[in-house]
Amino acid sequence: MQSDDANMAGNVHGGTILKMIEEAGVIISTRYCNSKNGERCVAALARVERTDFLSPMCNGEVAHVSAEITYTSKHSVEVQVHVMSENILTGTKKLTNKATLWYVPLSLKNVDKVLEVPPIVYSRLEQEEEGRKRYEAQKLERMETNWRNGDIVQPVFNPEPSTVSYSQSSLIHLVGPSDCTLHGFVHGGVTMKLMDEVAGIVAARHCKTNIVTASVDAINFHDKIQKGCVITISGRMTFTSNKFMEIEVLVDADPVVDNSQKRYRAASAYFTYVSLNQEDKPLPVPQLMPETEDEKKRFEEGKGHYVQMKAKQQGHTEPQP
Repeated sequence: MQSDDANMAGNVHGGTILKMIEEAGVIISTRYCNSKNGERCVAALARVERTDFLSPMCNGEVAHVSAEITYTSKHSVEVQVHVMSENILTGTKKLTNKATLWYVPLSLKNVDKVLEVPPIVYSRLEQEEEGRKRYEAQKLERMETNWRNGDIVQPVFNPEPSTVSYSQSSLIHLVGPSDCTLHGFVHGGVTMKLMDEVAGIVAARHCKTNIVTASVDAINFHDKIQKGCVITISGRMTFTSNKFMEIEVLVDADPVVDNSQKRYRAASAYFTYVSLNQEDKPLPVPQLMPETEDEKKRFEEGKGHYVQMKAKQQGHTEPQP
């Protein structure tokens, strides 16, 4: 990890880690889907399950990223990725991330054609049944995802501190060849890195301290983003607890070179950040002050997300940031 991978405090950006995770996932899933004779394809990221940042990774450490295919359906591949950090001076290694990603194989000849996935051979019968349950659960969640087609983050002049408008941020990016796959569509990892960058700006504006990514709720990719599109990544604070900040991030794509297609929602997710002092200890977060009815509604939704997150953490022993 180099200086440009980390923030001013030396903590590696969550988006950098997410991009590495996605690169490992797309390599193993594309390799697997092309392991049998047939039409060639490239795996496209469809969804990232909730990802917790279990321990900070620092500038100067070495990242070890390992990926494993754990389930296949007829048209999708589940990949589980682990990230370890290594201090090469002391030899100390620690687990920083665990993530589950879902990919679909798209034909190289026709990007709208989803190919069949070769069935995986399981070492235990239980593995297939457990994988099928995870597949059905994520499929249901994708169908129930509450993302707003017409909801756009609008700028507000002279907002008050600690309000949603005060910290909301947007980034505009022109999609170039280096951002894209062989199909000419944006890598999922590139999109996630930009989303984390915007979420980090929102969190830093709100608390004005060093901030790090604590977790990412499920990221859903609603539609592909083509080379030449202008994408707008917008973030806004939705909820704060004593130590956590939840930020909603929306990605909209504008196909400026194609007049026949209108602006559309391409991806959405919720990021959770924590504020840290100089010793990397959590600091209290200034409480968000929602003003409009819509902001108050999102605050209540965020409170529900927070309660669910705490309930899940009670069943785990991994250290939290």
